[in-house]
Amino acid sequence: MRDAVNIQAVEQLGIDWMGMIFWPKSSRYVADVPTYQPKQIRRVGVFVDASLEYIRQHVSDYQLDLIQLHGHETPAFAEALKPLSVIKAFNIADVKDLNQTKAYEGIVDYFLFDTKGKVVGGNGEKFDWSVLSSYHGETPFLLSGGIGPDDVEAVNSFHHSKCIGIDLNSRFEQAPALKDITKLSNFLKQLHHE
Repeated sequence: MRDAVNIQAVEQLGIDWMGMIFWPKSSRYVADVPTYQPKQIRRVGVFVDASLEYIRQHVSDYQLDLIQLHGHETPAFAEALKPLSVIKAFNIADVKDLNQTKAYEGIVDYFLFDTKGKVVGGNGEKFDWSVLSSYHGETPFLLSGGIGPDDVEAVNSFHHSKCIGIDLNSRFEQAPALKDITKLSNFLKQLHHE
């Protein structure tokens, strides 16, 4: 999210967290502090193999509440970010991909399970969520990867004791970093049976 008007409109939908991508190769890259900052929402900064200095500077400039590591960051790197809250993203295709999470248990606050795709995030494709029945870790996670307007039933029927939320991104966009408010609003109303 980087457009002030769009940020304000999304904030009104009652979401919990809002992401800003600080990876220069992304079409959703946030280069400047938006003129409007959400008040009631936790701000997540998404980074891909960035330096500690780069991350800390963005935490300060953008008043970030959470850091999402979406690259090849090591457990030691994640630990060095403390006391910041850290989400570590993992690309999942099958059960063996869950093994990567073990080294980060007790170090990061949350995991994010995304689709293993050609590019880092924003592929708009789902992975087989049944794989996550084999996740027995203690770290709570967010479900990500191509969740779209037609997935209300699939999301509502997905149950895992450690799943704390879902990540809605590319399939709710009019253009990169610009959310379709109508699609998001309709999805959230259906999700919450309003």
